[in-house]
Amino acid sequence: MDVPYGMDSRIGRSFIAAILALAALTWAGDGRAQGSAALELVLAIDASTSVDGDLFDFQLRGHAAAFRDTKLVEAISGQSGGIAVTLVQWSDPSAFRVLIPWTEVADPAGAARFAAAIDALPRRPLRGSTGIGAAMLNAAGLFRSAGEGGPRRVIDIVSNGYNNIGITPDAARERILAQGITVNGLVILDEVPWLADYFAAHVIGGPSAFVAVADRVESFGRALLDKLIWEITENRPAAMQTAERP
Repeated sequence: MDVPYGMDSRIGRSFIAAILALAALTWAGDGRAQGSAALELVLAIDASTSVDGDLFDFQLRGHAAAFRDTKLVEAISGQSGGIAVTLVQWSDPSAFRVLIPWTEVADPAGAARFAAAIDALPRRPLRGSTGIGAAMLNAAGLFRSAGEGGPRRVIDIVSNGYNNIGITPDAARERILAQGITVNGLVILDEVPWLADYFAAHVIGGPSAFVAVADRVESFGRALLDKLIWEITENRPAAMQTAERP
């Protein structure tokens, strides 16, 4: 797993302990988990300059809380084979890091281990510009499966800003959709009030793609939990259809 920045000894020990808690995973020769998950999900959180330390920590805490929520655990347990999930952070095109590698989550114990691993991560955003298109392509390169007949593959982009460097999200999306991958979004409207419309037009795509909205930082946890349940169960409110692309 890529951890390219320094950690003090206390954070390093807790981080290593959390990763060791995932030792029940089975790893293939290329370092990716093996399993029969119904869904492969890349959780990609914004770590660019527009995200200060508090908001970065807020994103991580929100993801950890979601994986401890009984409603999400029930949604995961209801899927044959559960899900495979990885957590990454991104900013400009050269800054993309896997925080937690592919993890099989099929039951409450697995969800709790994933949440504990998130809790132990260093709270250090990457800084840099907002390269959403590059983040999409980097996330697409992580998937274990390929082609038809495998699990659903979804990239989940969280951001509070729009693309301002590198390949455009439109161009990245075209390449990603050709691989049968869906891109969903969760936007935080703390800086750009029209960001949901931007994501709907330029970022999301694939079967049942949608944009979830946190109209303020405080509503992020609920929006994230709802979005994850919708992604896993493929059962989202009809009102979300206005923000989707075919």
